[in-house]
Amino acid sequence: MDITSFVLQGRDNALVYGDYSTYHSQLSKRLLSSRKKLGIASRNRGKFHKTGAITSENIAENHEYVHLLLLTSERAWAQAMSIKAAHATGRKGITGRTKSHIISRLNRAAHTAHNLVESLSETAVSGASTRDILEAKAYEALIVGAMQFEKHAWQPCLQSYAVSRVVYTALTSTGKGDIYKDLLADTIDPSIRYAAYQLKAPRTIPIPTIAHKAFPDSDEVLVQQINEIDPGALSGESDAKTSLGNPDEAPDTITWRSREVRIEDAQIALAWASVNAAKQNLAENLAKGKSRSPRDAAAAYDDILTATQDAVDATKQAIDELRGEGVAQSDPRMQSLQITRTAVNFEMISWRIGRNRVLTGDSDGAFEEHGRSKAIKKAETDAKEDDESGPTELPISRKLTKLKEKAALYDGTLQNLESIKELPGVAADEALSSKLNAFVSYFSALKALSIARSHAIIGNVANALALIQHASDRCQFAAKQLPESPSGVAGSAPNIEVSSDAVQKLLDLVNGELRRHQAIVHVDNLRKEELEKSTVAPAPLVERLHQYPAGGVDLKNIVEFPPKKALIPVKPIFLDVAWNYISYPGKTPAAAQTLPAAAETASEPAQPQKRGWFGFGR
Repeated sequence: MDITSFVLQGRDNALVYGDYSTYHSQLSKRLLSSRKKLGIASRNRGKFHKTGAITSENIAENHEYVHLLLLTSERAWAQAMSIKAAHATGRKGITGRTKSHIISRLNRAAHTAHNLVESLSETAVSGASTRDILEAKAYEALIVGAMQFEKHAWQPCLQSYAVSRVVYTALTSTGKGDIYKDLLADTIDPSIRYAAYQLKAPRTIPIPTIAHKAFPDSDEVLVQQINEIDPGALSGESDAKTSLGNPDEAPDTITWRSREVRIEDAQIALAWASVNAAKQNLAENLAKGKSRSPRDAAAAYDDILTATQDAVDATKQAIDELRGEGVAQSDPRMQSLQITRTAVNFEMISWRIGRNRVLTGDSDGAFEEHGRSKAIKKAETDAKEDDESGPTELPISRKLTKLKEKAALYDGTLQNLESIKELPGVAADEALSSKLNAFVSYFSALKALSIARSHAIIGNVANALALIQHASDRCQFAAKQLPESPSGVAGSAPNIEVSSDAVQKLLDLVNGELRRHQAIVHVDNLRKEELEKSTVAPAPLVERLHQYPAGGVDLKNIVEFPPKKALIPVKPIFLDVAWNYISYPGKTPAAAQTLPAAAETASEPAQPQKRGWFGFGR
């Protein structure tokens, strides 16, 4: 029957472009359409006839009755949320009558959801499966929890949300886990945390643990149905699939720069446990596929980046909650959270930099390796063995594009390093600051080297030499600032840490490139000098009067003497006039042509000359 999907899709489609009021109006139209399908809608201007309660027999005949009950419950819930949203922004807030109206609508929604559960529970008649019954019970618990939340009855509220959480955790293992995970993370878990806070529960207790303690084990039917779907849901084994981590493996402390602090919030502990698990998975994935492409290797970082981002969000939320409670900055809990914030942010940025390093290629992209496209590789593979033409080289435009992508990755890495310096406590740590400065110099040298190679490709050798000199200076600074450290373990995932061996390797490469480009620039200058010497003597001064003689006037080259024959530009009309006076081969003389014309004109009688306008004389 897909009860949860039906409800959540309706909410998402309406709330993307509207609010709860829009959702309420849409539900009214959908209810009318559902009644028309079932043939129970009242006619236009007809007398209203109250329909009886929906029974299991109705559901067995047509599953549209399930949708009818869900739409009725959702309309009451949407109306309550619309009233709450409209009065939450006002100065007076939610007053007594408004609060009673909200609770009344939620009570109506809970009553309708309970009728759905009762109708589906008669499985012999309705034909509902265990999954359908559990979805209906979870939905009822969700609506009841919202009603108890508005009543400020925290213990029943916590119990209802605990039922909903355990059921949805069990349903996650049966498929469509993303739908349930979003519902747990966005609605259920924050409500459980707030209700536990109102009941004075410590923040260090994870939400799964709170839910298991509040779950009503006395409901044997519900327990049996959950065990049929997923036996690990009640024991806590399935919590690792839906939350940020397994609560049994959540650490109690976090270490930052040889300082160990206590984790003050359970969500941070779960997120940090997920980060540790993602580290191991990343190392295993990179160790398996050593011959994979840089893009495939970078895709393996997605899980750890998501886990570290969740840890950062959980830490920020915990700090905001303490600030909302009025806790001072000098409080030990706030101090521990600030250290935790620096540690988790450093970890997240470290793996971002590691992903960029993987995308640049081996040795952080220091060596000039232009990967050929798939079409070119296929052409090289299919070529004959006796072909001596060699592999096809990439065009200049493709080379420049790849170097531009590398420069963008180095630029992103430098921005991440600058963001680390802004974290609390980093500026006061001299050892860490000098280490970060060395990393900045290292990646700045790589960026300058990449840009220098692009200049060398297009022929700007002087610019390339200047950039390589800058890269050499950066490498020397990094080698002085970075302490001697062994290279990373083979197969370990790259992150922010750069070994001194890598810096020395880059320094040797840059020095070699520096010597090579110095020789190229020297040869280029010699060629220019030889070209200037071998050029033809300049034109005479009389032909260069429009140019200022910056190097002085050569009195021996004022005019060209003796003059030589040369073509000069003339106007075309001069040639037309010259045609009448110059005899060319094949052209009859002009005098011979004029005599017959004169004889004809003499034989014709002379006509009187017209004077004035239109021939009228004066």
